[in-house]
Amino acid sequence: MAANYAYWISTALLSLLYLVSAVLYVTRGGWVRQALADLGYPAYLVPVIAAVKVLGVAAILSRVSVPLSDLAYAGIFYHLLLSALAHLGVRKPGGALPAALGLALLAASFATQNAARDVPSPYAQVAAL
Repeated sequence: MAANYAYWISTALLSLLYLVSAVLYVTRGGWVRQALADLGYPAYLVPVIAAVKVLGVAAILSRVSVPLSDLAYAGIFYHLLLSALAHLGVRKPGGALPAALGLALLAASFATQNAARDVPSPYAQVAAL
């Protein structure tokens, strides 16, 4: 029962983090473009990243396909890891804090997903060990 609560709480908070971020990318595009430029990324990535954030959350929450959900977990993992490393690389460790929080939520969500979902992920069992 605790794993079920841990899954839904961590997944809801991770989804909220990603959806708020996607809304921020759309509503404050100029500021986000400048922030990405400061990290060395091109401005054309803003709409792509916003769309992928929403699609990743949709894939995890809907769980239409377990392999697609696991792929979304992997994509979010790499996004958060690279985000943290980019902020650390330009010596802005404060910017890496949301990514670190997201990584913790992602790990909790991924490790406990089989307790809350009907169709288990074959990879989550290994991660939980």
